[in-house]
Amino acid sequence: MHRKYFEEDHEAYRETVREFLSREIEPHYERWEADRLIDRSAWLAAGKSGIVGIAVPEEFGGSGVTDYRFRHVVAEEIARTATTSLGAGLSLQDDIVLPYFVNLGTVEQKQRWLPGMATGELIGAIAMTEPGAGSDLQGIRTSAVRDGDEWVINGQKTFITSGIHADVVIVVCRTDADAGSRGYSLIVVERGTPGFSRGRKLHKVGLAAQDTAELVFEDVRVPAGNLLGTEGRGFIHLMENLPTERLSIAVHAIAAARAAYTWTKDYAFERRAFGRPIGDLQNTRFELAEMLTEIEVTESHIDRCVLALNAGELTAVDASKAKWWASELQKRVVDRCVQLHGGYGYMMEYPIGRAYVDSRIQTIYGGTTEIMKEIIGRDIAAEFA
Repeated sequence: MHRKYFEEDHEAYRETVREFLSREIEPHYERWEADRLIDRSAWLAAGKSGIVGIAVPEEFGGSGVTDYRFRHVVAEEIARTATTSLGAGLSLQDDIVLPYFVNLGTVEQKQRWLPGMATGELIGAIAMTEPGAGSDLQGIRTSAVRDGDEWVINGQKTFITSGIHADVVIVVCRTDADAGSRGYSLIVVERGTPGFSRGRKLHKVGLAAQDTAELVFEDVRVPAGNLLGTEGRGFIHLMENLPTERLSIAVHAIAAARAAYTWTKDYAFERRAFGRPIGDLQNTRFELAEMLTEIEVTESHIDRCVLALNAGELTAVDASKAKWWASELQKRVVDRCVQLHGGYGYMMEYPIGRAYVDSRIQTIYGGTTEIMKEIIGRDIAAEFA
């Protein structure tokens, strides 16, 4: 089925992404997975190739490209090469962290941080989750107290993507204990700030090379000018950016499902059993037919969501629908593809094995499937309130 979604510029960019992955990433990826850390040289190479930070405005050293289809191309090529740990870091940087700086930063903040994000020299993270606060962000306890022209931050964060490499961390802090949901703010903490330390590099089920860490803040003093956005509007700022984050996960999910299907289709007509390719067995054909249909239907919907995001029309509810559906589809498709590979599907030398362990987090981070359904359900119930 032909997709009238990508244009010539996107396909030209795809060639750039493919060449970058082939030259800079694939030769080193297995070593990074074994080391459980992607080398920072990959980020610098991504900056030189225009793979990271393309939405940074031109006046701050970027390309100023806001068409999300270019990010979609990167997601598809990452999925095709099974270099998902890199993809997780890039999507955090470009789809989650960068919009906060672009949309909320002062001119001085943009001048300080955006050029480095465009070159890959500066890696960002956002610290929301805490040991006692995951999907329920109102359980956040990390505090920031104003002391003259500084903020003093105390608390702990966990499951922080790019937590080891991060040079700038947007920390979600409670700045007014009595203001409820209006008592939270976003404050930027930079590498090397006294009192800011990394805890464990966490050992995950999948995404081995993607560094995920605990962060500790002990009387960390940062300038008042490190407040990002408006004091007390931290939750509102988070809600404003969640549609992009959740669509990013959905895009990666459908790209991964398509890649898994493609590997499995090819395998099914190469692998022989009972004297013929397993693709000639009726059960295999039915499985392939069902997966292809589900993937194409979902691709059409995700494409529409991306165009809505480009137009500034994607709602939090629609992003939640896309996120839970595509991530659950990914998990289901990858599992079926492992089954069709048989014993080889359980071997990490095959990309489907890596895709299997990497896929499990998709229905959890960025808001669990259950939270997505609750958001959608509340929207439905609001019609009758």
